[in-house]
Amino acid sequence: MNHRRPQSEFRGTSVSYRVLVVQPAFSANAYIAHARSIGWDVVVASYENAGRVIADAVRSLTTELITVDTNDNAALEAAVVESHERNPIHAVVAGGEYYVPGAAQLSARLGLPALTPTAVDQVRHKGKMRQAVADAGLEVPKFVVVSAPADLEEACTYVGFPAVIKPVDSGGSVHVSRVDSIEEARAALAAMHAEEGLEFDRALTRDAILEQYVPGTEYSADGYVRDGEVVVVAVTRKLLGPEPRFLELGHLTPAPLDEATRHELTSYATRVVEAVGITTGPFHCELRLSEGRPVLMEVAARLPGDKITELMEMATGLMLPGKVLADITGADPERSGAYREPVAKAAGIRFLTAGGAGSYARLEGWDELAAEPWVVASHVLVEPGTGITTDEADYHCRIAAVVFTADSPEEAHERWSEIGDRVRVLGA
Repeated sequence: MNHRRPQSEFRGTSVSYRVLVVQPAFSANAYIAHARSIGWDVVVASYENAGRVIADAVRSLTTELITVDTNDNAALEAAVVESHERNPIHAVVAGGEYYVPGAAQLSARLGLPALTPTAVDQVRHKGKMRQAVADAGLEVPKFVVVSAPADLEEACTYVGFPAVIKPVDSGGSVHVSRVDSIEEARAALAAMHAEEGLEFDRALTRDAILEQYVPGTEYSADGYVRDGEVVVVAVTRKLLGPEPRFLELGHLTPAPLDEATRHELTSYATRVVEAVGITTGPFHCELRLSEGRPVLMEVAARLPGDKITELMEMATGLMLPGKVLADITGADPERSGAYREPVAKAAGIRFLTAGGAGSYARLEGWDELAAEPWVVASHVLVEPGTGITTDEADYHCRIAAVVFTADSPEEAHERWSEIGDRVRVLGA
């Protein structure tokens, strides 16, 4: 699907809107950059302490910074309402997975398009999510929610092995692993319960989901919902590291698929989004194609991460953050810069790791690779000599990323492999 704008360059809108982003991080920073690029005002709500501090680039673009505990919904609402009464806010969006509930509550309070509390529960709790999708008649993995080691034996008997265990409400592949025995399941649950690290100053809940392992290639279907209509903009291939972990090492947009399979994945994802009640805003639906059948892994009511929104824009011409903001405010998406000319037939990203080492000295071949005309951007995420998470389980262990284009989805896959062959991590 190509989303094109007129040949003349976009010049901005005649109406300025005021957009609120709650605790922006990662891909949600694109909301801020886009809004400011078209002359809109941006309000950011951030705690500005501990693990919740906005990036300097975000701070420089922010029109108003509301410093408040964004994990305290009552305090957040009071601060935002006070700002809104001084100068109306026309759109509220979540800055990440953990702020979908707060953004929905604020949207409802300000009379803006919002997810219902039921929908929020279903996109944030993996057990409720799967049950809603199963109730809609769609295939999901067999699953059980467990909170104590005493629950595991019965759960494992029901689900069977191999299985996957994960926290019910986390993200970024944190504590997600395949288990092949009751002993491995107990060890994985114990590791979750012993976790002292915080994501956005939030501890993991004690509840986990144990679910049937689904073999097959993994994909994401990403898009938006406007007035209840679900639009899948692109299907992306996900490239994962070795099991028993599920570290994401790359994405290819569009996925190399025949049209019949692409249609089946799109149709399934559309029904998943409807089943969990996403009626407005973006969605990110992860699924596996197992024996020719799509099966749900996750669905979220937020922008996709890992620069997938940029890959989508390069390959389709649609800037998803801009389209979401236009839909919420009622702005014309053409005039608000949501549609661009595609720049490539396919795009991808490759992440590099240190192979489980605690640090590295340098990236051999990095500069030569960055000079290739098909490399759009190359980012060192962890500087040489800096400590790295040695358990290659989630995004914390990725040390570098390369964004690239290609003339076909198949060539994009070849380039993903080439990057891994050409860059050597030395001193690891």
